[in-house]
Amino acid sequence: MSTPSAPESLLAAFIAGDEAGMGALNRKLGVKILEASAERVVATMPVEGNTQPYGLLHGGASVALAESLGSLGSAIHAHPDRISVGVDINATHHRSATSGIVTGVATPLHLGRSMASYEVVITDEEDRRVCTCRITCALLPRDR
Repeated sequence: MSTPSAPESLLAAFIAGDEAGMGALNRKLGVKILEASAERVVATMPVEGNTQPYGLLHGGASVALAESLGSLGSAIHAHPDRISVGVDINATHHRSATSGIVTGVATPLHLGRSMASYEVVITDEEDRRVCTCRITCALLPRDR
């Protein structure tokens, strides 16, 4: 895992699934962080347990996964002088997933001093695109 500018305790909490780092929602969704840097964040999430009434992966679960990845990448980029807060997210759902694991990969579109934006591509186990999200985070001074 490449994490030269991130606080080790934050990333350790994300990797371990610690509630303090991941948050209760990510634990409930079964999100597992595999790689984390400002340039790339990768995680998996099971479809089972994250479906809507028709048995399809819930779009909200996909968006929650994407927000977690973009927020983590932004937080790593912002560290140590700034904190990251989400200000915008959108999603396009391309196809359904009914079983297995989905993988989200966040890559930066813009890494600035006051804003960071990421594209998050979520794919199924056959590497088919399930969802594309874009998240923008404001990078605020830590002393606010």
